[in-house]
Amino acid sequence: MTKTTPDSLGIPEAELEATGALWTAREIAQQPAMLEQTHALVAGLHAQLQAFAGPVTSNPLARVILTGAGTSAYIGQCLAPLLDRSLAARVDAVPTTDIVCAPQLYLEADQPLLLVSFGRSGNSPESIAAVELAEQLVKDVRHLVVTCNAGGKLATADVASAMTVQLPEATHDTSFAMTSSFSCMMYAALAALLPARALDGRIGAISDAVERVLVRARPLLEELTAARYERVVYLGSGLLQGLAREATLKLGELTNGAVVTCFDSPLGFRHGPKTFVTEGTLVVVFVSNDAYTRRYDHDLLDELRRDGRAARVIEVTTQPRPGLEEDTLAVPELAGAHDVDLLWPYIAVAQVYAFLTSRAMGVTPDNPNPSGLVNRVVQGVQLYALSA
Repeated sequence: MTKTTPDSLGIPEAELEATGALWTAREIAQQPAMLEQTHALVAGLHAQLQAFAGPVTSNPLARVILTGAGTSAYIGQCLAPLLDRSLAARVDAVPTTDIVCAPQLYLEADQPLLLVSFGRSGNSPESIAAVELAEQLVKDVRHLVVTCNAGGKLATADVASAMTVQLPEATHDTSFAMTSSFSCMMYAALAALLPARALDGRIGAISDAVERVLVRARPLLEELTAARYERVVYLGSGLLQGLAREATLKLGELTNGAVVTCFDSPLGFRHGPKTFVTEGTLVVVFVSNDAYTRRYDHDLLDELRRDGRAARVIEVTTQPRPGLEEDTLAVPELAGAHDVDLLWPYIAVAQVYAFLTSRAMGVTPDNPNPSGLVNRVVQGVQLYALSA
């Protein structure tokens, strides 16, 4: 008898293991449980977090930088607009790759700084370099490290003022692509920086929505996978634009670059990027829960369908529109939620689609680039000292 479990996305485990896909499947499927564990972990640290980060986040003259590389950078891009509205301090998302190559543009000597560093392994060379540059250039800097690896260099960095949020070991994804590490680091940062207990009444609905969409979305995602689209576009407004960027990266990584991808906001897409759409293109729009923003999302969706050029136009939404059921991936459990709560079920949809497409193309999701052109922890970075 073949064995399937909730941790294998309904695919026989022997088949997943034989095709180099077992870890990716497990790490996508474990997200509801890992989100619950992450919530409990951060809730237990709230007093300590407030004492550490509060003097900066409550200071209107201070700055918070959310930083990381690749997927870790996109965590900041998803959260920064909301946190900037919620905290007294200015909040920006700046990738470590930007800080390292041009620190003078992002680090201000006399502005108090909370540098929030995300790292699955915590061993990316730019992550360590960004911490060191902040120490060198900023007089009053605190480091909040959100990581999945207790033994990583980020978690053990020797700096004057630091606190580490160490996520459950299972979030330290074994597979090449970041899935549960992305979702849990993103949740941990939000829970850590918002007022205490702000997410207590929401975590159950979020994790439940992720669990349900992992099952509910499969038939349509399998249908989309079978169509073998040459190009895929992800679009999202506000917080969801950062998520669209992460969705494109997941598909590019897991297909080893075989599918051409593009991301933007629905309004921005008309300003040139819309020429990306061909007869072989799938367009996916992450629809906002905000009634005002959603009108712009719907306008672009309807326009693309009228154009008739894209092969398929799909909306991921909590509020399905009548007559569009065949082109809708619904998350109705969160119909009244804040947009930030949609980040987790929406990215689960993109992760599963990337995973299924990878397998359909004969790529091994756990290690989609066996040639080593790209690596799980980036290699080949030459770092240079910053002269006084």
